[in-house]
Amino acid sequence: MANAPVLVAGAAGGVQGSTGNLVARGLLEKGIPVRAFVRTDDDRAAALRTQGAEVYVGDLREIADVGPALRGVERAFFTYPVRDGLLEASAVFASAAAREGVRQVVEVSQLAPEPHAGTPRLRQHWVSEQVFDHAGVGAVHLRATVFYENIRALITTGPNGHQLVMPLGGQDAVLPLVGGRDVASVAVGILAAPEVRPAGFHRLVAGFASVSDVMAAFEVATGRPLHYVDVPSQAWKQSMLDNGLNAHAAAHLTSLWEVFRAAGAANWADPAYERNDAIARIGGQRAQTLEEFLRSNASHFASVGTP
Repeated sequence: MANAPVLVAGAAGGVQGSTGNLVARGLLEKGIPVRAFVRTDDDRAAALRTQGAEVYVGDLREIADVGPALRGVERAFFTYPVRDGLLEASAVFASAAAREGVRQVVEVSQLAPEPHAGTPRLRQHWVSEQVFDHAGVGAVHLRATVFYENIRALITTGPNGHQLVMPLGGQDAVLPLVGGRDVASVAVGILAAPEVRPAGFHRLVAGFASVSDVMAAFEVATGRPLHYVDVPSQAWKQSMLDNGLNAHAAAHLTSLWEVFRAAGAANWADPAYERNDAIARIGGQRAQTLEEFLRSNASHFASVGTP
């Protein structure tokens, strides 16, 4: 279908990676029609309309909302926030996409999804990938690792200034990281390609950083020191819940940090974590470094208040 719109789920963007919003904007900048699927018709939806998107309001878990939004669409982008409902939304979206003849769905998964992965969310992502694959919609899974935006959200201020409070053990604990910007760029590269790309997956890892690397990058980027505070896993989880994080996300992240805390150097040699050229080759840009990301958010850290 000539000039068929690309449906972008999660187009309003969330509080961290906001890949849906970045994908919608990236496609519009290329002159590609966008049908933006959002949960609430708010100021973010109004901004998308101003930018030229067609806006559909609905619930990704509701077939009566998703089906009409996918009508007349050949390509689509799917992402779902870290909260309950991923499998239901995946089943609804995949079923509707198959029924409407969608040729390609690009969906945001997570690094190393397996039936026996160390967090419930990772196990759900494995099931979600299977659902899209069996639907026959040309699914391409973006297996993204921890977003830089997660680190940004966890940097607060305490008695001694900026602090990173995480249950990772020593400062030699290592995190695989990537920026939401780069994940979105790969999605745009696939969705804007002249031809539909083969189904499959891409591992998206920009680099690895130990806790001490994060501290050093923060000081270089902002000119301020960053103090690391190690806390017990359950205390960290309760703190997140007390500060409004939903139970699904708190359970996933607590389990994920435990996986990274226990991982030795050999873990990062596993092929599931290897870096590749997907960001440059498909996204068309060099992967952003942690220091670059932190520098671009210097004003955010300057405004982070003392509890």
